[in-house]
Amino acid sequence: MESEIRRFTREVVGYAQMIVADPAEPAAPAGGGRFGEWTMLALHCLRVRLGKSYRETVDLLREMPGILAELGLERPPHFTTLCAWFGRLPMSHWRTLLAVTAQQGPARHAAIDATGFDRGQFSRYYAQKSGYQRRSLKVTALVDVDSLAVLDVHCTTSGKDDQPIGRQVARRNAGDLRLVLGDKGYDAKQFREQLTAAGIVPQLRYREFTDHDRAHNDRLDANGYGRRWMVETAFSTIKRTIGTGVRARAWYLQFREIVAIAAVYNITRRLRQ
Repeated sequence: MESEIRRFTREVVGYAQMIVADPAEPAAPAGGGRFGEWTMLALHCLRVRLGKSYRETVDLLREMPGILAELGLERPPHFTTLCAWFGRLPMSHWRTLLAVTAQQGPARHAAIDATGFDRGQFSRYYAQKSGYQRRSLKVTALVDVDSLAVLDVHCTTSGKDDQPIGRQVARRNAGDLRLVLGDKGYDAKQFREQLTAAGIVPQLRYREFTDHDRAHNDRLDANGYGRRWMVETAFSTIKRTIGTGVRARAWYLQFREIVAIAAVYNITRRLRQ
């Protein structure tokens, strides 16, 4: 029986070859040269899945000939090469990977919420030198409440309010949604109007200032608002199985890593169904 990690590698290779411009590009040209984009995309997903550093990932791959065969490699690249490639792969590749792993098709019901991911244990000196003002990333995810697939993510290093983030995420996915569930952090007239104008039913909890607000929330509870907790389930699964933080140090690489984590979660979830 095949191991889950080998089946994961085969899946991610297939997705990676769908995304890159030249899926027929050799994994590793004979005599040296440039590695294939799809190979490096798959390798970084495997690194996230293993939860290891660049050096540890390469060391493990040397002892895993079956996984190297799935990647089309005879031997893994040097860990510094693997590290450099993470900066070369554009964010568009990771966004597309997330979209295809979420299997976006028919319009669906989704829940939106935010959580925090650690940015690593840095000294106060390093944080000041690098301009870090927050030690965690705020990650907002849009999750399908039926399949638990992560449809989209938004990352920020600031304490930005939930409402503008929610509007941005909903705008990107308007054509695929029929209903959006959210907690009181997304209670804003502008957000509700944007969703309604796009043909999306807003099920956003009101801040309870009046009896009307409390009555509205009671109606939400009676109409299936409890499914909003599916997004909390997705966050819990990601943090238990993949990790609670990111390894990259540059903020733009941290954003890519969060999207990669979401895509890896989607693939792993499908394999375990």
